[in-house]
Amino acid sequence: MLRITRTFISIALFSLITFYFVDFAGLMPNRWHVLMHLQFIPAILAPAGVVLLIWVVLTLLFGRAYCSSICPMGVYQDVVAWASKRAAKKKKRYKFSKAKNILRASVLVVTVGVFWKLPLMLGFVDPYSAYGRMAANIFRPVYMAGNNLLATLFMKFENYTFYKTDVFVASAFSLAVALLTMLAIGYLAWRNGRTYCNTICPVGTMLGFLSRFSVFKIRIDEGKCNSCGACEAQCKAACISSKQKTIDSSRCVDCFTCLDVCRRNALKFSPPLARAKSADAAAAKVPVDGGKRRFLKAGVLTAVAAPVATIEDEVNSLRKSNRYVRQQPILPPGAVSTENMLKRCTSCHLCISKCPSRVLKPAFMEYGLAGMMQPTVHFENGFCNFDCTICSEVCPAGAIKPLTKDQKHLNQSGHVVFTRDICVVQTDETSCGACSEHCPTQAITMAPYKGGLTIPQINVEICIGCGGCEFICPVRPYRAIHVEGHAVQGKAKPFEEQKKEEKEIEDFGF
Repeated sequence: MLRITRTFISIALFSLITFYFVDFAGLMPNRWHVLMHLQFIPAILAPAGVVLLIWVVLTLLFGRAYCSSICPMGVYQDVVAWASKRAAKKKKRYKFSKAKNILRASVLVVTVGVFWKLPLMLGFVDPYSAYGRMAANIFRPVYMAGNNLLATLFMKFENYTFYKTDVFVASAFSLAVALLTMLAIGYLAWRNGRTYCNTICPVGTMLGFLSRFSVFKIRIDEGKCNSCGACEAQCKAACISSKQKTIDSSRCVDCFTCLDVCRRNALKFSPPLARAKSADAAAAKVPVDGGKRRFLKAGVLTAVAAPVATIEDEVNSLRKSNRYVRQQPILPPGAVSTENMLKRCTSCHLCISKCPSRVLKPAFMEYGLAGMMQPTVHFENGFCNFDCTICSEVCPAGAIKPLTKDQKHLNQSGHVVFTRDICVVQTDETSCGACSEHCPTQAITMAPYKGGLTIPQINVEICIGCGGCEFICPVRPYRAIHVEGHAVQGKAKPFEEQKKEEKEIEDFGF
């Protein structure tokens, strides 16, 4: 019964999380983003104290419940492991393997140690963010292509239930990273089940430490166990040793498969049994060499952190050598500052998936090496809707702070820059004014020019950097008007206040 319940919960949550990422038509209400706010690493970065307290308490009570059902990457591995069993020519059996504690601790230490300098590291190893990139960059385009195929078929029968949409990939680099992640973790799951969870994942290592002290665990009653090996053969976590009659609870992910296969009812998910033994007691007797750990930590930190500054300098010099590169990348509205983005964003790409205007894209080197794959704003395909606050609502890590519509109307992500000498009004002496027509704050107005023509004039104080002007500007290949980002977002002056000041200057002459 426990296995069936856990399977039902896992499939339901996995399906909802995946569909929320791929849902381009907005079929799922926005409030479902609460599922992402339950993820462990985003809760740490937010910080969401209540969510973290819930997971700590649940782990101390029931073990790695988060890894079992809530983490989408964990369920993805279960799906792959299930498929590998069905594809196997003969019955697939898992084997117990000793915990690779040095490797687990090293990954955790490196992740925490270099996060201050290279947040990208956390984005790579956080299981939720890694799965989010898979869903946003692989599953979503496939889902959109499938939708278009159905739309074509239905239209032949004059049924317009489906409509076609543009299939696009936000970033070739992010797609490559997502594919490599999916293939690497999928390969490990195909061969050995939950290897990634129990060897690489820092969340698994942290929760695994807590689960050693959990009240409810899967325990072996040695009086009933005959060491037949049935439980060990079905354990995807490779944490059951049937010969020694032990279970490494730090690696157990509460899949409960072993409970169903034991014919002697020797395994129980329960509080301590009088005759039960666990791998925790044996592990406690093994002395820990603190000197080796300190040496390993120092060596890895030096190896990873030393080249970072050099690489960043080279990247920055390359960026500055191109006069057409935007000097300051544009942060999503509500990101507060580049510093806040780098500290909290794990590059899960949820905001990119949910952006209805398609202006959010994964960064490559816009923020430098530390901010690769984090969201930045581009206006090739659209502009930031004046009333849209979706990205600020869905971000689970606090990298993009929640904004109301009124706050969004004054949030200054950047400012407009006008290059007069390439504007068509001056070069072709023709009327335009498209930028002014698309400016929601009237930061761009048309001033008299010559021959009855008007030319844009800008007011950066009331500009919010929405990009409406840049998107619509007809000048190519380099637009005559574009938006420069702000490293620290500000508050634009309301239009009414600006007009009042102008009137006072006009009335009183100062």
